[in-house]
Amino acid sequence: MKGLILSGGKGTRLRPLTFTQAKQLVPVANKPVLFYGIEALRDAGIKEIGIVVGETKEEIKAAVGNGAAWDVNISYIEQEAPLGLAHAVKIAEGFLKDDPFVMYLGDNILKSGIVSFVREFEEQKPNSMILLTKVPNPQLFGVAELRDGRIVRLVEKPKKPMSDLALVGVYLFDSNIFKAVRAIKPSRRGELEITDAIQYLVDQGYNVRPHLVSGWWKDTGKLEDILEANRLILEGLAGRCDGTVDEASRINGAVVIERGAAVKNSIIRGPAIIGEGTEVKDSYIGPFTAIGKSCQISGTEIEHSIILEGSEIRDIGSRIDESLIGRDVKIYKGLSKPSVFRFVVGDKSEIGIK
Repeated sequence: MKGLILSGGKGTRLRPLTFTQAKQLVPVANKPVLFYGIEALRDAGIKEIGIVVGETKEEIKAAVGNGAAWDVNISYIEQEAPLGLAHAVKIAEGFLKDDPFVMYLGDNILKSGIVSFVREFEEQKPNSMILLTKVPNPQLFGVAELRDGRIVRLVEKPKKPMSDLALVGVYLFDSNIFKAVRAIKPSRRGELEITDAIQYLVDQGYNVRPHLVSGWWKDTGKLEDILEANRLILEGLAGRCDGTVDEASRINGAVVIERGAAVKNSIIRGPAIIGEGTEVKDSYIGPFTAIGKSCQISGTEIEHSIILEGSEIRDIGSRIDESLIGRDVKIYKGLSKPSVFRFVVGDKSEIGIK
């Protein structure tokens, strides 16, 4: 099997952060979201992976390279505009050829991985397998209607959902999907919808099987979802210290302190991760916080947040909570002392609080 990762979206729901970086490279627990997808495919035994890229192609290529870091081979497929998931499949036919493949949305994280799904697909050989999970807000997703355990209808972002079963961002196909993507027309959004392509397979009598996912899945396209994914992954961390912690500091719970990081006169409550070369001084870092590499944190309280590399936060005098702060950001205390701050801050910003 081959893998196809879609990494061409603009990430409008994470602006302003994504004005300056690809949404698939926003880190969760100090690892870019896209890397979780590559690892999931690799762990399922897939070595040939195509990545569909758009406007952020150069940044994606610089971060991923040729795949050697994961012992896989990466090819890049350029999509001239975000014309839909089925369009991405269509333009990838030259790479995929007649091979069955897994399509994985690059801003998704699936806790349990995809090994069992790939094995089931290889053993039972349906024409397609779609992963489903129950969600409280199905109108925001592609939604499946089942009857007697079989798929009868799929609708993309329906105004009146016919079920609470959303399509997880992982799909398995054989080469018949190319007939489908050539047969469908653009939706009212002007895109070739993967739900329409799968519906074509269903209507033409192909074997399309649903699989309900156990365990959590996150589409990290929104702030609250990326923070939740960060929390869920940090919960599974085993603590370790490859940096230094002085005697005046306290480390409680599962905390990862990466190489070259230094903790001085501070309290770190896990689960949390402190990135390589970062200094935390006279501060409190609370649970579910990921601080990237080469940051400077002093005189500050941070909890349930993601701080990207190279940022400096000092002497805030109150707690930063539920925040996503970009690279090379400076946040420092002014004259007054507000009680709480919440930030979504783009790269290379500077904030003076008064």
